Order: sequence, then structure tokens, then C-alpha cells
Amino acid sequence: MATIKDVAQLAKVSTATVSRLLNSDPTLSVSDHTRKRVMEIVGELNYKSSRSNREKSDRKREIHNIGLILTNTEEDEVNDPYFMSLRMGIERACEQYGMRITSIQTIGSNVLVGRVLKSLDGLIVVGTVDVKELRDIYYENNNIVFVDYEPEDKNVDIVISNLESATNQILEHLFYHGHEQIVYLGGRTVVKGIHNKETGEKEDVRKTVFEKVMKEKKLYKNDCVLVGEWGPNGGYKLMQELIRRGQLPSAIVVASDPMALGAFRALHQAGIKVPEDISVFSFDDIDSAAYLTPALSSVKIHSFEMGKTAVKLMYDRLKGRELPLKIVLPTELVYRESVTRKKNST
Repeated sequence: MATIKDVAQLAKVSTATVSRLLNSDPTLSVSDHTRKRVMEIVGELNYKSSRSNREKSDRKREIHNIGLILTNTEEDEVNDPYFMSLRMGIERACEQYGMRITSIQTIGSNVLVGRVLKSLDGLIVVGTVDVKELRDIYYENNNIVFVDYEPEDKNVDIVISNLESATNQILEHLFYHGHEQIVYLGGRTVVKGIHNKETGEKEDVRKTVFEKVMKEKKLYKNDCVLVGEWGPNGGYKLMQELIRRGQLPSAIVVASDPMALGAFRALHQAGIKVPEDISVFSFDDIDSAAYLTPALSSVKIHSFEMGKTAVKLMYDRLKGRELPLKIVLPTELVYRESVTRKKNST
């Protein structure tokens, strides 16, 4: 018997896209070719019969309609697998818990449609969205889960990773290997309103912990923190700026693997060797990190599990839980060849 997953795989789209097409979601933006292809496959697989059977089952089991609000674009998902993994975790768990993602809205690509949101049983929000503005158009209930962001609203559920502990562990590892001149390369994260206007800036916990620890060790300097754009291009530009200064640190901590990829390229072009001349430790542990030369030491963030956990929290809310929960998932340091002992260090 054909499933929605079978249709999605053949059409090379997500299960959420298939679901939204079948439910005639007015906010869905896909090409006519994609829409036609999906419907052709639905017919070929006789999915209608399968769906009828499922609808009979739905009469016995209540199905909840969930909205997904994203701050990252499709381009972001291509550049940084972290976002794709997180979304896939959400979609997989929704299938498991009998939820339908009937609305996906991306901040900046369109205006959030209030009438669409009001028809939903709950929202999963990925990224830094202004919760006060969101409440202005979705005030029906507290069934809201924020992923990868901790807003001030104490009535919503939250799923984040323990980046504080991870940053501390990275610095301890670098200190152990004799590094004291350490620079942080990171990105700027803004809080977005529902109309894509910046309403504030989120302080990155990695940067905060780095500054705190370096100050405690009396190793902090005003120019040891560089912040720019996220992604490979941002890492490339920040590394170029660091190289132009003429005095390289012995190690750098990079806030994401895509940024580290750009930093690697800048170092290679300048003839600076990793880890002989400079050690590099990063965050995310994307698949390509293990295949760089040298392989990149990185913090494994369980983004797929973050997505699944968000859905579990939503499920509990829909079943009657009123107490808001904050879940902090552990991280894991993956040690590879991009970090070595500092020269002349004993």
C-alpha cells in the first residue's frame, strides 16, 4: 500500500510538501511542474485509496494540524546541513505521532497569514522569531515550541543544545594543548519580527562563554573576537581579516562548520597550514567535516534529535500538559586532526 513517503520520494520533495498539496494549502509556493508531478505520482500509486483507509483510521485517532515557522531559507539548508537535519527530524516525528504539517511559513519570504495560523493546533518555530509579534497573530493557545532559541516568553516550550558546556570543553582542550592566543570567529544572529524586520539581536552563547573564560584566564584581548556573516563566505572574510593583521593566533574557535570551510580556504590560499601553523575547532560536525584535509575537529550537535524532541513536546502539550518545559540536549566533541599541540609548548 502506497504511503505519503513513497509519493515524496518519487517526486523528490518533502512529505510536508505532498501533504500541503493534498490539503490545498494556500500558502504553499511550488512550481506548476512540481505540483503536476506530485499529483501524477499520487494517481500512479493509487494513493487516494490509501488515503481513504488512513482517513478511516483518523476517525479513531485524532489528527492534529501543526504549523512550522522557519527563519532559515532553502538556500540556508543547502549551505548548512544543520537546518535540513533539524527539519527532517520534525517531519519524521510528526509522522510518528500522527501530526500533519499543514502550513510551512518562512520569515522574510512571505507575510505570516494569521487566518492560516489560527486554524492550527500548535506551532513549531525554528530560529530567532520575536515571540511578542508572533503572539499578536497567534494567541489561541500556548502550544508553541521554539527550537534553537530561548525567547523571554515563559509559557512556550524550548529545545536547545548545550553549547555552553561544549564551548568550555573546547577551550579546556586547547589550553591542555598549550594554546593561549585563541581567536573566536562567529556570526551575528538577529531576532526577526513576523514582517522580517530586526527587533533585536541574540547574544550567541558560544561567544559569551568564550569571552568569559578568556577573561577569567586573563587571556582576553579586544581583537580576539571577530563577528561577521554566517556561512562559508563569512568565515572566509573573517579569516582573511585575521590574516591581514599579520599576527596569527595559535588556535581559532569557529561557531559553525560552514564558516570553518571558508576559513580553511582562506588559510590554504595564504599558505598557512592547519594544524601546523594554526589549530581549528568548530561546531556542528556536518558530514563533510571528517573529509577535509586535515579532518576538522568539531562539536556534534544533534539537530535531528532537536527536531524530534520539539514534536514530542508538542504532542505532550496537545495531550493536556500545561507546564512549559525547556529541554537542553547534550553535545559531543569529535576530536580530529585540525588541532595539535602548540609549537614550543611542553
